[in-house]
Amino acid sequence: MSVKGLAHVAIQAKDYQATIAFYTQVLGFTVGHHWSLPSFQIKDASMLVSLDKRTCIEVFDDQALIPAQGKKALSEREVAHGALLHFAFYVDDVDGMYQKSLAHGARACVEPNQLSLGEPPLVVSNALVYSPNGEVIEFLEDVDFDRSSIR
Repeated sequence: MSVKGLAHVAIQAKDYQATIAFYTQVLGFTVGHHWSLPSFQIKDASMLVSLDKRTCIEVFDDQALIPAQGKKALSEREVAHGALLHFAFYVDDVDGMYQKSLAHGARACVEPNQLSLGEPPLVVSNALVYSPNGEVIEFLEDVDFDRSSIR
């Protein structure tokens, strides 16, 4: 028995409608399912589905009482160790998605660049933004992190 893959990442939205709009209109996700669950004070929750139909983001309204790691940040620069640091999406054009995100309310974090990681070097093209909701999102062009096939 083993893990088959990552099902979803859950976020709590400061502005639910604006967060849904950013992920659907800018990043291309679709709303797969929407629900409420009064026993957890969830007025609005949606599972957003990416083009691959397997990568999902679960979005909860700001008042939802859901299990979460850490506490709400007091500032945008505050980092909680042990908590989610960022999540990354594969894209065809890092610079294009970075610019599109900035044009739709995201803020710059790390401009598009190429990094050389490890030995033998693995070249990675990426960029990072702060979404309008505040989470850190990395855009990454396809890269094979599975080095076991090289041995």
